[in-house]
Amino acid sequence: MSWLDPLPSAEEMRATDRWAIEERGVPSLDLMERAGEGLAGVVARRAPSGRIAVVCGKGNNGGDGLVAARLLRQAGRNVDVLAVAPPAELRGDAAEQLRRLPGDPPEPFDAARLDGAGALVDAVLGTGATGPPREPAVIEAMNGAGAPVVAADVPSGVDASTGEVAGPAVRAVATATFHRAKPGLWIHPGKAYAGDVEVIEIGTPPGEPVAPATGLLSPRVLEGMPRRTPDSTKFSSGNVFVIGGSSGLTGAPTMSAMAAMRSGAGYVTVGAPASLEATFSARLLEAMLRGLPEDGGSLTQESLGPALEAIERADAVVLGPGLGRTDGAQAFARAMFERVEVPLVVDADGLNALAGVFDALPRRSGPAVLTPHAGELGRLLGVDSGEVGRARLAHARDAAARSRAIVVLKGDDTLVVEPAGRVAISPGGAPALATAGTGDVLSGVVGAMLAKGMDPFHAACAAVHVHLHAGRLAAAPHGPDAVIASDVIARLPAALTA
Repeated sequence: MSWLDPLPSAEEMRATDRWAIEERGVPSLDLMERAGEGLAGVVARRAPSGRIAVVCGKGNNGGDGLVAARLLRQAGRNVDVLAVAPPAELRGDAAEQLRRLPGDPPEPFDAARLDGAGALVDAVLGTGATGPPREPAVIEAMNGAGAPVVAADVPSGVDASTGEVAGPAVRAVATATFHRAKPGLWIHPGKAYAGDVEVIEIGTPPGEPVAPATGLLSPRVLEGMPRRTPDSTKFSSGNVFVIGGSSGLTGAPTMSAMAAMRSGAGYVTVGAPASLEATFSARLLEAMLRGLPEDGGSLTQESLGPALEAIERADAVVLGPGLGRTDGAQAFARAMFERVEVPLVVDADGLNALAGVFDALPRRSGPAVLTPHAGELGRLLGVDSGEVGRARLAHARDAAARSRAIVVLKGDDTLVVEPAGRVAISPGGAPALATAGTGDVLSGVVGAMLAKGMDPFHAACAAVHVHLHAGRLAAAPHGPDAVIASDVIARLPAALTA
């Protein structure tokens, strides 16, 4: 998709390299030379003075480090090369780069040699490394040296394909990644180790045969979004029905409805317990309210028939904000998941209703988008939130496959995952969104995009981008700490035009 910047996994990157070398005739040594040159440039910009310590492994990642060391020495820099393995174990292009290295040969790695360095280069493990590193002491020494670290392609200890960190990992201030960024540089916890990601062009020819299953969301995602025209009506602009609310929990569906309206939906209705009508009427001037049968301020299974009748003209339904966790409300949500035929967004207590029955979910006739945070996804899958945080991509893919729904796993690195495994990653960088209610805002934006008739994956991705950008805009005047969810709603119109 043109609005996703490709993020090849380690396996996909190896396939691309083989294609460039074997089918397009690009010498592998040339690829390494350009990679090392780009790495040296990042190091020089990050540390314009002082001694540099380049820590090299025995693979091609170490070869990239040797190229950078050579070029930095030729530029007049004081560079120590510290070898994790005996230099005699180097093979192929890495061995040739060792032969070209001017000045002092590599020394065996000694943590004491890192003292006083102005910068370190992590060229120990490349994109193919998985699991706990075999040289944890080397990584811990680099992290403890007190000098900024620039990583070659991926910080050692970070899984390039998934962002998982199984043991010690290098904490870099910047990562010079080659040809394209890798998923693990944008997915937590790996994202927290990568620092600033700089993509180095290494001469891979255009037309590569590998189409990565994962991509980074770009603003181009809005280029295909339907917009109002002179002949549009309130119904052709998208009819969203938000179902939720309970005593004490009227703010969540209100914010979802407001977000849907501010994201371009032409007609929005809130379906909520009938006794709460006065509360909603005071907050929502432009949205309709449909009072539903209730029991003590909560929806029940008796609400199902009237709710299904009420959504007959809806183009998309948002289910769950403020719904509550009474037995009746949870049973209502499970029944709605099965019976709603139009595109459905499930959030908050709607998600909690699916916990425990996740593997028994019925096959829906219409698409569904689930928008959990880590805790909610953990409840759906029967694992704790810490386990979700350790392997975010794996758990999001598992949830999408098992539910046959698009899963939007919220976070700084929000992941949008299709059941077939395609993934879009948000670049993040909006700490203002770390406040109550912004998840309800996102569900409303997703509902508006679905109601416009967009492809469900595209709709979810567009909503994630708009939500992120609105969060950044809301924080611009005073910083992120004082932002509240209604500030984000207010910035949605500006975010839609960016």
